[in-house]
Amino acid sequence: MGFSKETLDKIRKEHEDMIYPTVRVRTTKAGGSGLIVYSKPTPNNPKKYETYIMTCQHVIDEAIKKVKKKHPFANRTIEVEVRELVQVEVFEYEEMSTIVGASAYTAEIMAWDKQYDLALLKLNTTKKFDYVAKLYPKGKSDDIKLLMKLCSCGCSLGHEPILNKGQLNGKHDIIENEEYWLSTANTIFGNSGGSDFLDETHEYIGITARISGYQLGFSVDIITWMGFVIPIDTIYKFWDKQLFMFIYDEAFTSEQCAKLREEKREEEEKKLLLPPQDSTIPIVKVRLPRDEEKAQYADIPNIK
Repeated sequence: MGFSKETLDKIRKEHEDMIYPTVRVRTTKAGGSGLIVYSKPTPNNPKKYETYIMTCQHVIDEAIKKVKKKHPFANRTIEVEVRELVQVEVFEYEEMSTIVGASAYTAEIMAWDKQYDLALLKLNTTKKFDYVAKLYPKGKSDDIKLLMKLCSCGCSLGHEPILNKGQLNGKHDIIENEEYWLSTANTIFGNSGGSDFLDETHEYIGITARISGYQLGFSVDIITWMGFVIPIDTIYKFWDKQLFMFIYDEAFTSEQCAKLREEKREEEEKKLLLPPQDSTIPIVKVRLPRDEEKAQYADIPNIK
């Protein structure tokens, strides 16, 4: 006796909308999860695609370095930001649920924000990815209510994507001056950078960032069913602040946004020519991370 078509169709949709777009993100010594949020043709060549991944900043933190360098025109020392390439693994499935392998791609850190604990990566490939997250609409988060069913998906303890279900139990927890939502879907180390979806619509509503714990003697007991989620409103603010509006707004192209970012960078660089005060300017790229250690978990900071 087989399963009903209705049951299989429901499970297939959950795979396509939430499990398949989930990726594993690795640096040289750590790792976590991520989600494909954009994969569309480039503005100048419809046969080539550009693909972007969302994750947590603390997952890729060790790939961001700052070095001192003397500016050729300002005649003083400045801090220069160096961003190493990270690795993103996209899983391949057969028979719906059987993982048969994973394709590893290098990715550039395009933007990050330590306060929001968010980072945006761009895969170094022009390949099209068929499974991309469905974004919850901007400015509509008030319609998301407590007790609504949620799904959390990530690479728990470095494992292939695991999806757990729970419900929304809080929308106004403040951690380090930022709003977080509280989910009862089980998460653990390695889920950092993973995703939270509405169970009913499979829309992307946040990023798994922190879990709860309490001190017992010399150890900390982790409460896996009290996870803190960076809400979708913060993700939209991050995209706007970093000038990546094309990810959710078709009125912009990636080319237009790149031009806006370059103009902003030039403005910041001009400030270096003004009297004193050291500044930081970003320089993207560098080396490919060593594949020496397989990440077993992502560090989730400031356990509550």
